[in-house]
Amino acid sequence: MTGRALRGRSSPACRGLALGLAVALALAAALSPVPALAADGYESLRHAMVEQQVKQRGVTKPDVLAAMDHVPRHLFVPESLRDKAYSDQVLVLGQGRTLYTPYVVALMTSLLDLKPGSKVLEIGTGTGYHAAVLSRIARDVFSIEIVEPIANQARQRLSVLGYHNVEVWGGDGYKGWPSKAPFDAILLSVAPPEIPKALLKQLRVGGKMVLPVGGGFFQDLLVITKTADGIEKKTIIPVRLQPMVQNGGK
Repeated sequence: MTGRALRGRSSPACRGLALGLAVALALAAALSPVPALAADGYESLRHAMVEQQVKQRGVTKPDVLAAMDHVPRHLFVPESLRDKAYSDQVLVLGQGRTLYTPYVVALMTSLLDLKPGSKVLEIGTGTGYHAAVLSRIARDVFSIEIVEPIANQARQRLSVLGYHNVEVWGGDGYKGWPSKAPFDAILLSVAPPEIPKALLKQLRVGGKMVLPVGGGFFQDLLVITKTADGIEKKTIIPVRLQPMVQNGGK
């Protein structure tokens, strides 16, 4: 039987199977962040951001640089602000959300000293951008956002973009996430007046917590290392980040 005859005799079931496979592959490609990033038109801006705003300021850990160079920062801001997404400025996004400068995000991530198997707790999800950066380095990221609608938006955004090792919960960051503890690292993107004791309890011995602390106009960015005998505290730089609220600010 000729090749032409074989093609002519393919069954409807076979043709349906082939079509279904093609659709599934196309859908998988569309949902994957990698192909989308390859042609998103922002590659040069991301590279420049990493080189000029991060690397030249002293953040040189390869895994942090790679994460910052991968995550599509412009997809974590409103469309009206996308032309500023990679600029060296704080972006005020509304609904109590702020996207910090790339340098601050990179510095705080670098100070955590993450490993590929790390389990991280983030307080203050916001748009989900910092959680996405963390997820490119750590194994699991658990992120708490106190404003429920913002938490829902971040959860959906991270899922659509393919960051499936991030879990977002709408809750009080002061209480942490006891059921997921202990954590290898804890990051606070918001500033409490003092170090939350509940979070210290959920940090494993040897783990690091990076957070801004203070109730004034500026706060001190601290690195807390938990030891068997207590904690070691190191002050890095003064920063100006959003204050941390409790119980929805009530």
